Amino acid sequence: MTETILEVRNLTVRFGQIAAVNDVSFTLRRGETLGLVGESGSGKSSASRAILQINRPSSGEVRFCGEDLVSASGASLKALRKRMQMVFQDPRSSLDPRMTVGALLEEPLVIFRIGDRASRKAKVAEMLHLVGLDPAVASRYPHEFSGGQAQRIAIARALILEPELIIADEPVSALDVSIQAQIINLLVKLRAQLNLSMLFIAHDLAVVRHISDRVAVMYLGRVVELADRDRLYGMPAHPYTRALLSAVPVPDPAVEARRRREILSGELPSPGRLPSGCPFRSRCPLHAALGKPEICGKTVPPLLEIAPGQAAACHFAGEVKHQHHQPRMTDEAARA
Repeated sequence: MTETILEVRNLTVRFGQIAAVNDVSFTLRRGETLGLVGESGSGKSSASRAILQINRPSSGEVRFCGEDLVSASGASLKALRKRMQMVFQDPRSSLDPRMTVGALLEEPLVIFRIGDRASRKAKVAEMLHLVGLDPAVASRYPHEFSGGQAQRIAIARALILEPELIIADEPVSALDVSIQAQIINLLVKLRAQLNLSMLFIAHDLAVVRHISDRVAVMYLGRVVELADRDRLYGMPAHPYTRALLSAVPVPDPAVEARRRREILSGELPSPGRLPSGCPFRSRCPLHAALGKPEICGKTVPPLLEIAPGQAAACHFAGEVKHQHHQPRMTDEAARA
């Protein structure tokens, strides 16, 4: 996983005076899954839509396999989008209720003029089988399926063009917990089987740990920490990451009894009225513990590497690293 398939540099998305995404940068390697996490309103979905040029970014660069997506348009953008597909949060709203499942899956092939009718029907059957559905369901309509089945259909539609990159925007948050595990396991299997690269967006940290190789944490439109999965969950460097991890229950009484809670004070600031300097300082327990250092109110901390495979946007990330750490969430506990 050394080849970079997606490169995002200084991506900014504005809606009026509000920066939903603010100077976001990261890379995604071929075959890798990058988890993008944060509270509601942190800019995760806005970033994903800007990457695919569904909403055009206000500034910044997005390169897919070296191709500049921001400047692409018309036929060139259409050709690139064939290689990048999205799975949306709510499958029921992303599937046209007037079309059969077969027609929904065949439509991308028709748009890109791939194959004849017989070969397209065969491809539809192949994709339904791949996601664990009977090809016979192709004659049915979306409302006849459960939420989990509908999401499998949405995944099949995203994969039918054989893309290289999948952006999954909270693909399990609208599903029951038992069904969530099935969909996550399906995505893990498909990633390995098809050598997919994936940007996986969620707010459930346990789910993100199970599927991701690296994790980027967003807060109010900015990436505040980016690290390899095990390092982020074992040694989080940003106080916001620590607070998020502390809120995740661990189904192991012995581990749970030893964990320290880090409760954030105050409300999430309005994106239209951010604090000066560090946007997290009004809720930051470290800022208060260190006596409210002046630099936090004056300068926005850049995202800088603090250890191999780990970067954090905090003036005092080293202070966090050298505090005693909570008992780490084990892989077994995260999957439970």
